[in-house]
Amino acid sequence: MPRQRDTISPGRPHPLGSRPHAGGVGFSVYSQHAERVELLLYEHADSAQPARTISLEPPTHRTWNYWHVFVAGLRPGQLYAYRVHGPYDPVRGHRFDPSKVLLDPYARAVAVPSDWRRDAGAGVGVAPGDAHACKSVVADDQGYDWQGDRPLRRPFAQTLIYEMHVRGFTQHPSSGVPAPRRGCFAGVVDKIPYLLDLGVTAVELMPVFQFDPADAPPGRRNYWGYAPISFFAPHAGYAGGAAPLAVLDEFRDMVRALHRAGLEVILDVVFNHTAEGDEHGPTFGLRGLDNATYYLLDREGRYANHSGCGNTLNANHAVVRRLIMDSLRYWVRVMHVDGFRFDLASILSRDEYGHPVANPPVLWDIESDPVLAGTKLIAEAWDAAGLYQVGRFFGERWKEWNGLFRDDVRSFVRGDAGVVPRLADRLMGSPDLYGARPREPAQSINFVTSHDGFTLEDLVSYDRKHNEANGEDNRDGSDDNRSWNCGVEGPTDDAQVLALRKRQVKNLLAINLLSLGTPMLLMGDEMRRSQQGNNNAYCQDDPTSWLDWTLLDRHAEIHRFVRGLVRIRNLRESVRTDHRLTLAELIERVNVQLHGVRLGAPDKAEHSRSLAITATSLSGDLLMHFALNAWTASLAFELPALPADAPGGWRRIIDTARDAPHDLAEDLVHAEAVTGDTHRVEPRSVVVLFAALR
Repeated sequence: MPRQRDTISPGRPHPLGSRPHAGGVGFSVYSQHAERVELLLYEHADSAQPARTISLEPPTHRTWNYWHVFVAGLRPGQLYAYRVHGPYDPVRGHRFDPSKVLLDPYARAVAVPSDWRRDAGAGVGVAPGDAHACKSVVADDQGYDWQGDRPLRRPFAQTLIYEMHVRGFTQHPSSGVPAPRRGCFAGVVDKIPYLLDLGVTAVELMPVFQFDPADAPPGRRNYWGYAPISFFAPHAGYAGGAAPLAVLDEFRDMVRALHRAGLEVILDVVFNHTAEGDEHGPTFGLRGLDNATYYLLDREGRYANHSGCGNTLNANHAVVRRLIMDSLRYWVRVMHVDGFRFDLASILSRDEYGHPVANPPVLWDIESDPVLAGTKLIAEAWDAAGLYQVGRFFGERWKEWNGLFRDDVRSFVRGDAGVVPRLADRLMGSPDLYGARPREPAQSINFVTSHDGFTLEDLVSYDRKHNEANGEDNRDGSDDNRSWNCGVEGPTDDAQVLALRKRQVKNLLAINLLSLGTPMLLMGDEMRRSQQGNNNAYCQDDPTSWLDWTLLDRHAEIHRFVRGLVRIRNLRESVRTDHRLTLAELIERVNVQLHGVRLGAPDKAEHSRSLAITATSLSGDLLMHFALNAWTASLAFELPALPADAPGGWRRIIDTARDAPHDLAEDLVHAEAVTGDTHRVEPRSVVVLFAALR
């Protein structure tokens, strides 16, 4: 901590945040409507009062709407925060309160006090006390030795995404990860061999920005992390080290290790709302710095709630756009991440009045930014206010979480009527959504489960949600799950029910991994992880959500099946080759043909529960036939005649009605030969046949 006589100079408005320089640190923060800003310097996270308060007085320390100062003698690791004075006039959008200790929106790290009291920060004039408030940390983000690491830039055509929660992946004692690393970024590194063996190529990390763990019902903790209080600082709780800056190195160590193993890192980012919530929520930073700038407000100053979380970020305001862009560039340039999945991305297409616009400035900035040119961009193309943009999201680079793939595949496997025409589109990369525009086959992010909703095991074990443990009387979470319990709700010892559930799990996995598009797996589905029917476990930071690694032995058959599906997927030329074909061109090139039980006669009637597809690989070395039967009886599917250059005949690669090891062949050579003009497909099962062409 510098002494009072140390030099204070005006500093500069750029760059925003706190940046160490030779001899000190420069600070800059944006606030259009503030009347006075104070920089607070602290000794440690639990400090009850600042060791020094520096008043930033205009015009010396204000350039336009930027408040800035240079403090000589400070170093990386210095803790700081702001107090901001200004009008309290909610109708005009102003909620300034100088009793609040505010985080710097551009801080690279956050120091969390041992007795953080989030609830004490709610309400005007209710001071949390400095000892209970988070502080920002000065960081030298250029000092890390990357040892030559670069983002991998793997084509989407060769990508298989594993959606993972950093803490939940290794927090369970059965993970075998040592306690200091368990539930942390370092724990992910320990499990890299497992990820490689599974065959995934990218991990999509649920939110790792610093978030508010207390944003949950009483007595519970926010586990998912969709409650950000910073867009630059990695979550301090995911680091084993106690020092505030340790989390930076631990995150970068993880990225570097994953890259060395050939695994990409995609971050689930939340730029649609913050943990400050509505007018009853706490004040962490943006609200106290300039509420009218950062949030969408109505004419009475009330918060728009397109996020379903109490507030909505004013993403297309010039200053907020800059904040978002600077954050994304930081995670790419400094932290070396490979891409982003944007939570509730449709909110980013709303203007300052909440209306959807055709060319949203922030989405255009992301689309065209040269720093982001090589990154993966994935949109959750809807929001909580009903704006659903799957198949028509902005721009050319964006891939989309295909919620229709999830819904239609679930409906078909459950045995619903009238789904077959839509299922055909989903298997072929959703040409009804993406075929009209020049999109690549990998445009659709295919998934049947994600963090939001039932796990795969629960999808076949429950007819309805069971969220009582969340403390909201089972009102939370979606009621549209398209699940089926196979005859018994929840756990059972009934052998027939258990066998059917296992078959249904295999059906869903096979369709997800072998359809055209970019597949995504949910953490633990490969070993049948259950949340006991909870389809909204955002506040369950306990074994309900953690991955129990003993399941790996208990459900070794499913784990083997997933690994085999990945190998089979990689046999397809459309996966192995980074081609430039559009989805429509690919479908034509591989000669996709639709069938029912009779060749060339797909049954798209309301009562139909079956579909077959034939296609060739791009290289012409493989003929593929897929037969899907969601009916309650077996069906005899006619088989396409093979050309003379297929002397080995049809080989059965997959049959989900069979038990291991006969459910999936290790390779084409060892696959069982299929003879005859028809092939019987058992009830509720999927069969895949391959024929090698010379």
